[in-house]
Amino acid sequence: MPNPLPDSFFNRDAQVLARALLGKVIRHRVGSGQDSLWLSARIIETEAYYCAEKGSHASLGYTEKRKALFLEGGHIYMYYARGGDSLNFSAEGPGNAVLIKSAYPWVDELSDGNSLAHMLLNNPDAKGALRPPERLCAGQTLLCKALGLKVPTWDAKRFDLEHLFVDDVGAEPKQIIQTTRLGIPEGRDGHLMYRFVDAAYARYCTRNPLRRGQVEGHDYFLLKQGN
Repeated sequence: MPNPLPDSFFNRDAQVLARALLGKVIRHRVGSGQDSLWLSARIIETEAYYCAEKGSHASLGYTEKRKALFLEGGHIYMYYARGGDSLNFSAEGPGNAVLIKSAYPWVDELSDGNSLAHMLLNNPDAKGALRPPERLCAGQTLLCKALGLKVPTWDAKRFDLEHLFVDDVGAEPKQIIQTTRLGIPEGRDGHLMYRFVDAAYARYCTRNPLRRGQVEGHDYFLLKQGN
């Protein structure tokens, strides 16, 4: 049986939430009736954002479009990035949030091979061919495309147990990598180590923090579960 995270789970510090979300599974139901499918992906990479630092959307001030960032923890904030949809969850404190940076397809009794097949069709590569499953959700817009999540449908909404929720499947990462966020413009706090990656899935995230040339203690830190 699914174990949906309550809204209260999200009402915590953004970095704490970013780490806690690793290993949790996003489930999105598409279709209706007997033809519906639960599309699912395990979160493997997150980024924390705070209103007080320059890398966040909230630092630019409140607007109607950004209102979800200023609501209590557990609201969905979606926006367009590089022509695709991006998924965020509000955290504790106005303007603080976590970006779901990448994930890995999840298959179980609720989300079987038919669900994975649907996700593969949702997100073909530039030539129209099926992506390898391990690259299907390897980026924030790829993730939303594979899961069928759209800004107009979900921005500023709460989770809906009939259509979209985050499931605790007990898949806790044994080790977490902490490093700098990606795509932060120069001069906007790009040095802050607010990106977190499930170490077991590092090669499948947006950019592998363990790639050649990266130095532990300088470019990234390894955290044990619970740190």
